[in-house]
Amino acid sequence: MATLHLVLGDQLSESISSLRDFDKAHDRILMAEVAAEANYVKHHQLKLVLVFSAMRHFAKHLIEAGYQVTYVTLDDPRNSGSLLSECQRFCEAYGVSDVVLTEPAEYRLFKQFYDASLQSDLSIIMREDDRFLASKRDFLTFAEGRKQLRMEYFYRQMRVRYQVLLEDDKPIGGKWNLDAENRKSIPDDIIPPKPMRFPADDITNTVKAMVAEKFSQNMGDATEFEYGVTQSHADAVLKQFITERLPQFGHYQDAMRQGDPWLFHSHISFYLNCGLLTPLTIIRQAEEAYHNGHAPLNAVEGFIRQILGWREYVRGLYWMKMPDYSALNYLRAERALPQFFWDANTEMNCLKQCVSDTVQYAYAHHIQRLMVLGNFALLAGLAPSEVNNWYLLVYADAYEWVELPNVSGMVLYADGGVLASKPYAASGTYIDKMSDYCKSCQYKVKQKNGEEACPFNYLYWDFLDRNRHFLEGNPRLGMPYRTLNRMTDEKREAIRDDSDRFFLKLENNEKV
Repeated sequence: MATLHLVLGDQLSESISSLRDFDKAHDRILMAEVAAEANYVKHHQLKLVLVFSAMRHFAKHLIEAGYQVTYVTLDDPRNSGSLLSECQRFCEAYGVSDVVLTEPAEYRLFKQFYDASLQSDLSIIMREDDRFLASKRDFLTFAEGRKQLRMEYFYRQMRVRYQVLLEDDKPIGGKWNLDAENRKSIPDDIIPPKPMRFPADDITNTVKAMVAEKFSQNMGDATEFEYGVTQSHADAVLKQFITERLPQFGHYQDAMRQGDPWLFHSHISFYLNCGLLTPLTIIRQAEEAYHNGHAPLNAVEGFIRQILGWREYVRGLYWMKMPDYSALNYLRAERALPQFFWDANTEMNCLKQCVSDTVQYAYAHHIQRLMVLGNFALLAGLAPSEVNNWYLLVYADAYEWVELPNVSGMVLYADGGVLASKPYAASGTYIDKMSDYCKSCQYKVKQKNGEEACPFNYLYWDFLDRNRHFLEGNPRLGMPYRTLNRMTDEKREAIRDDSDRFFLKLENNEKV
């Protein structure tokens, strides 16, 4: 009996579990671009081009490798609009009743197929996505009995399990985490390599035209797409990172510079999160770069920690806490997302630069996302639902399993400390230290109050003051609260007045 093997748009790997026992003589693969996935948020145009073009190229690869593949494009008039209904349509047409797929990475899609497996006439089998290095069960085992879930301890276990940067089960260099060595601002005379760009072929050009026509109201410009769309492209980007960027990545991974969003970052999350790269392959190549003397330990450890530690950790936490996690709002933040998150029309230069990069590239690196865009969202009390929606739609590497824990947990502290031990709040001083943004800003980062003061300065203290009930007992916030408590009444009143004035401008859609 023939079996239908469904491959999703973020599962573009021939080693995916759904294809493990594929019978090339009888079985068939279904891949489909559907409106339900394209429209559940208004995805950035570059993200849509990336996913659709990568899917089409992967389908072409599978056909050339001898698989029987049915591929449904978004503009096919027979397209029924959802993955589940496309499976049903295919099975009826070919007389197939068995459907195999790798578990969807996002809860909402997993729930659709899980419910269908209980209610449908189809036999739907969902297999574990073993491209991840920790299974859902592995994470539950790690979490069992722990009062707090902290990435550091999970990361250490993963290092031992996969024997990464170890000697006799102990960390090379004597420390598990070298983050303290990875916080340098980048000097003006250091010029990072330019990121790799790939000319569009006929497949990508067709996709670009379709996205430009059907999603013209979405953020971005499909015609500017130059990212990779095949495994060979992804391998080339990884190779360039290991060869040219990794040696300097460690020192400058937290740095920001105006007009240069790429710096020494890897830019592989586009490809890792859609399946064109696999995590263990990446980790082993980075580890080899250390062992052969090409890259220093702080760079290699910091990079591997992002993949083996943080990426696996947030994925495990996501599945442990869903579906309730998406509704959490511990700090009761309710302010609407400001318009400048869409058009970059703000006098705050750091925000202007980071939003502009996001609009142009569907990309910003992790410190831009956390300590500029996210820091503002936290300090301003923006509603988690609106902030999550924005992060999910604007970045080409964003899928809910990785976006939601990072935003609700790390950025907004909306989970009340499940993921992070404290809110990642900072004044303008941090941004000034790690970037050159403040040099071109009309606000003065050294000024604490008044209309010319950097808004991050007074919003930081206002955030602590208005959330005192939720946060004052946090031991990691003891020092800032002691400072706040020593302030004079006049100082605290100035902070409230500046913050009230700023928020009134936001509510009136005035430029800030």
